[in-house]
Amino acid sequence: MDPNNGNLNAFSFESFFEAWLVRQKRYLDELLSAQHSSHEARQDDHRELINRVLYHYQQYYEEKSRVAKWDVFLMFSPPWFTDLERAFLWIAGFKPNLLFRLISSSVNDMTEDQSQRMDRLVVETRMEEKALNDELAKIQESLGAPSLVNAIKSYGSTARDGETAGGGDDSVIGGLRRALEKVVANADMLRATTAEKVALILTPAQMVKVLAAVAQLQLKVRSLGLQRYAERQNVGY
Repeated sequence: MDPNNGNLNAFSFESFFEAWLVRQKRYLDELLSAQHSSHEARQDDHRELINRVLYHYQQYYEEKSRVAKWDVFLMFSPPWFTDLERAFLWIAGFKPNLLFRLISSSVNDMTEDQSQRMDRLVVETRMEEKALNDELAKIQESLGAPSLVNAIKSYGSTARDGETAGGGDDSVIGGLRRALEKVVANADMLRATTAEKVALILTPAQMVKVLAAVAQLQLKVRSLGLQRYAERQNVGY
């Protein structure tokens, strides 16, 4: 395989991500507007908007999965993210538990039944997160002395020098790649299924609030990350 294809895949995803963020901003405007028209008669409109937003996220994960199959190491330190965005990463994405924090801060009218169902989902999700953390720890332990982060950095430096392509299959790196691909795929599945289960618990109006909170947080972190990067550039860091 051409060693330059890894860089081409990264560039392709970065272009996709920039366009995806533009659409994310548009959806945020729609979500915020929908919050002011939460009358019962607008529930169908809310459901239609929710479905479009969830499909928007599905497109992101499908494209991310395509790049991860080529070079999963990119997912742990994405060059298209700022340092601040990378600080929020948990197994190449957001931690599902973060969604429950946003629900708590944006939805204050859940019924007792909704609260009980949400509490059960929180416990279930935390157990799934722990299982994935344990799996990642096993992968790191299997490396021996080098840490997972060092191994990824080492791979990244050789890849940038053209010595290793995303499709390369050195016995150690190849085994690490396959293990990480599985963990990332399972983490993405947990992120997706958690959102789907939340949507089944909340009313359309409540879900609109949550999706707006998610988009606002993501775009705010993105904006602050870019601002900090620009500040560092200006002072010569």
